[in-house]
Amino acid sequence: MVWLKELAFPVALITKFFKNKDGSTGILHIVTNDLNYEAGRIYEIYHKRWRIEEYHKSIKQNASLEKSPTKIARSQRNHIFSSLIAYCKLEFLKINTLLKHFALKYKLILKANQMAYQELQNLQRSFMPA
Repeated sequence: MVWLKELAFPVALITKFFKNKDGSTGILHIVTNDLNYEAGRIYEIYHKRWRIEEYHKSIKQNASLEKSPTKIARSQRNHIFSSLIAYCKLEFLKINTLLKHFALKYKLILKANQMAYQELQNLQRSFMPA
């Protein structure tokens, strides 16, 4: 337990050390005002809540939720619904391919760019004099 300046009550500070996939050591600091739990339980709760943050990041960045140009309520609802469907499709692909959302998005963009480039090449060939 620690007391922070400008705070009228104590908080628990939990430090978690872990190994990253590359072998390096990571450090996570968690601060909570809930003093009823042991450090292990607080980390469990944090870990579950972090999944919600990952969801928000992915639906905004990979399913384009934050890029809505709409002004009318119905269009906004349709855009939100479409983003939710896109997120669900990414989850399905994630399970089947074992790739994360950002990797899937990258692969889709790469494939779309390759197809567009190939179509541009085809168009250029069709307009060249023989």
